Amino acid sequence: MTEKIVALKVDVDTYAGTRDGVPNLLSDLARFGAMATFYFSMGPDNSGKALRRIFTRKGFLKKQLRSGAPSAYSLKTMMYGVLLPAPMIAASFPHVLRETERQGHEVGIHCWDHVKWHDYLPWFPKHLTAMELGRASALFEEILGHRAATTAAPGWTVSPDSLEVQDALGLSYSSDGRGSTPFYPVMAGRRFRTLQIPTTLPTADEILGENGVTPANIHEYYRGNLKDGLNVLTIHAEMEGGAIRQSFIRLLDGLRQDGVRCITLGEAVAGISGAPACAFSMGEIPGRAGLVAIQGDVIP
Repeated sequence: MTEKIVALKVDVDTYAGTRDGVPNLLSDLARFGAMATFYFSMGPDNSGKALRRIFTRKGFLKKQLRSGAPSAYSLKTMMYGVLLPAPMIAASFPHVLRETERQGHEVGIHCWDHVKWHDYLPWFPKHLTAMELGRASALFEEILGHRAATTAAPGWTVSPDSLEVQDALGLSYSSDGRGSTPFYPVMAGRRFRTLQIPTTLPTADEILGENGVTPANIHEYYRGNLKDGLNVLTIHAEMEGGAIRQSFIRLLDGLRQDGVRCITLGEAVAGISGAPACAFSMGEIPGRAGLVAIQGDVIP
C-alpha cells in the first residue's frame, strides 16, 4: 500500500495569529517532529472589515456560528480596520517569520491585505493585483533575505491576472485552490506555468458542527479520511494555533501513531513529475460561504 503523507499548509491571517498562534504551532510541531509550510499575511490586519460578509455572502454568518470560528478571533481583532487602526503584521513580528524558517519550516507569502484580496480580487485591475503581491514580496525579502518561492491566495481566491503575476514572480509553486492532485492551471482559456498544490482535505471551519464533528473528535475525522499518497491539509494559526489547539495536538499525536509523515509543501513538490494541466475556476464547496478556486478536468 502507498504511504500516506500529509503536507501541512498554515495560513496566517492576522496580527494576533502571527504573535500568538504561530509560536504555539512551532512548539507543537517540534514536539511531534512535524514540518509545515507557513503562509504569512505581510501587510495590514483589516479583520474588522470582514464583518461585512455577513451582508454580502449567503450562509457566512451561519457557517461562522456553526464552526465556532468567531472564538478564534478576539474582539480587538474584529475591530481592526474599523474602529481601531489596522496594525501591520509582518513588520511587527519579523522575528516570528525568521524563527519559523530557522526551525526548518517553509515560509511563503499569503498576501499583503488579506481582506482586500479575498473580497475584491475579481474587480482588481491588473496593476493593483501586481502591486499587492509586489509589496508583500518586497517585505518578505527584506525580512528573510531571500525571495519567496511560494504563495497561497487568501480564501482560495484567484483570477487570471493573479496567476499571471505569480508566473512573473518565478515561483516554485503556489497553493491557491482546492482539488485532488498537483496540476498546472488553465483559467479563462489561459495556461499558466506555476505548479498548483491544492488543498485536498476540508478545513476545520468547514466541518466543525457538521455530521457530528466537534473539536473533541475532529482529529479522528482527519485520520479516517486520509487517502494513500499526498494529502494537503490547510490549518489556520488562529484556529489550530489558538481556539482548537488541543484538537490539533491530538491530530499530530494520532498521525505519529499511524506512521503518517507531516511534511512541507516544498518537500511534496520535490517528488512530483509530469503534473497535468487542469481547468481552474471559482466555485462553491460544502461548508464554505462564497466562492473558492477549484481544480477541474484535465485539459490536453
